[in-house]
Amino acid sequence: MVSGIRQWAGIIKRDTLSLYLAARDPRTPWPAKLIAASVVAYALSPIDLIPDFIPVIGYLDDVVLVPIGLWIAVRLVPREVMADCRARAAQLSERPTSRIAAAVFVLIWLGAATATGWLAYQALAG
Repeated sequence: MVSGIRQWAGIIKRDTLSLYLAARDPRTPWPAKLIAASVVAYALSPIDLIPDFIPVIGYLDDVVLVPIGLWIAVRLVPREVMADCRARAAQLSERPTSRIAAAVFVLIWLGAATATGWLAYQALAG
């Protein structure tokens, strides 16, 4: 069961990236671009229709709305465009990731947050 859920999550992730690419592809008709971009924006947005802190139903929109939106958007994108975008998404997913670069970005954000907090403290204290 766990492997089935992982496979399903992998398909959702792949199709989200594929739809992002399809929304930017000139061969995709504008209604499909609009729906694809909306679904991708909702899937990646930290703002949900139902906040995640609400028990059970908080995650319901992520589990129901996103897959339904992906299904509709995939059906609207021409097959050959979707096939090309899925192939490109697979290539992008296979790219190596740099943990050092990630650590550098985290340190930059922490430094910026610390500096902002210090400046705010100085402004309020003085």
